[in-house]
Amino acid sequence: MDEPQFHEPMSPLTVARARVVAQGGLLAGILGVFAALVLFGEIGIVAALVSFLVVVAGVAMLPAGRITVTRTIELPRPEIVADTGAVFAFADALADPCLVLDRRSVVLHANAAAGRQFPSVVRGNPITFSLRNPQLVGAIDTAMRSGSVRSIELHETVPSETWEKVLVSPLRRPGRDWLEDEDRQLVVTFQSLTELKRVDALRSDFIANASHELRTPLASLLGFIDTLLGPAAKDAAAREKFLGIMRGQAERMSKLIDDLLSLSRIEMHQHVRPTGSIDLAGLLREVREGLMMQAKAADVEIRLSLFEGPSTTTGDRSQLYEVFENLIDNAVKYGAAGKVVEVTLAPAGRPGLQHMITVIDHGPGVEPEHVPRLTERFYRIDADVSRKKKGTGLGLAIVKHIVSRHRGQLSIKSKPGEGMRVDVFLP
Repeated sequence: MDEPQFHEPMSPLTVARARVVAQGGLLAGILGVFAALVLFGEIGIVAALVSFLVVVAGVAMLPAGRITVTRTIELPRPEIVADTGAVFAFADALADPCLVLDRRSVVLHANAAAGRQFPSVVRGNPITFSLRNPQLVGAIDTAMRSGSVRSIELHETVPSETWEKVLVSPLRRPGRDWLEDEDRQLVVTFQSLTELKRVDALRSDFIANASHELRTPLASLLGFIDTLLGPAAKDAAAREKFLGIMRGQAERMSKLIDDLLSLSRIEMHQHVRPTGSIDLAGLLREVREGLMMQAKAADVEIRLSLFEGPSTTTGDRSQLYEVFENLIDNAVKYGAAGKVVEVTLAPAGRPGLQHMITVIDHGPGVEPEHVPRLTERFYRIDADVSRKKKGTGLGLAIVKHIVSRHRGQLSIKSKPGEGMRVDVFLP
């Protein structure tokens, strides 16, 4: 690369001297001519000297080519300084939590997502004051000492179970050695893996539970078929009995498959909010009529209480029908000892929610520790009782997902001996 050149202005004397020097060869020849004339007596020494000086003066005064005196100066290379403000702005633009640390692992900056997820992180404090996970501390130390990128997975159980993918990246500056840079910085980003882990666990549990639920009736069917083909082939009474049991098992499998398909469809569209207009009072009357035969067989009365105000909401009619059918059906099945199931429609009295539908049975109720898990797939308090009543363990899971899709809320309360109360809040 050419170095910059600076042209300095010259005085007239310097310019004249430079011209004389430039014509040195010519002046030397003229001086020789005058010397020869003096030697042969053609001219005197004084006249020759004066004449030569006149010639020199003339050369100094004559125009000559431009002569430039240059001096080369080496300029210092510009120092590249990291734009700290730009780094902070980039961190703020990230949706995931991001921290910027200095060489002492002191927090220089935390973006908004990091502030929400790690409220104990304070700028100006070492990261270990708030995040003490040994894996994280070790990854930061290793990255700081080696200048290499470190990636780890953090699993926390307090206050709730979470998984995070953490990337610790050195912020390198062009032209600087990482280990010798006193202003070196690290960028620490967090990517949540919690939902992916939960989905994987849910998928595994779902497959295990579904296969178990289907395996039992299938084993029964195979056993009865073998019996009918063998020892009971000519026993009409046994054949009639076994065929009735087989039909019940087939109905159980059919109901389980229907519930699985229903749950799958609901989850597929859970992020899409329904747009239909539903009259909840009319819908509850319809559900009650549809379950009257079942309630009569269980000797249970379904009491419906509706308030006089508007009862219109936005929703999917078939899905809301399924919600209240499941809830009232469960109340009739498991709360039959109370002889009465109460269904009420009233104002919600909650911000953003307009309607509250309550289903109450007066049966045996459940222990408080079971209540939070009642909406889990295939969760049963008493599996034998549930199977006898043709339950699949998916009813409340379906209810929860439908209510969530309708941007509503679900509340379940129960105590032993006091029955169960289920409140559905809808906008």
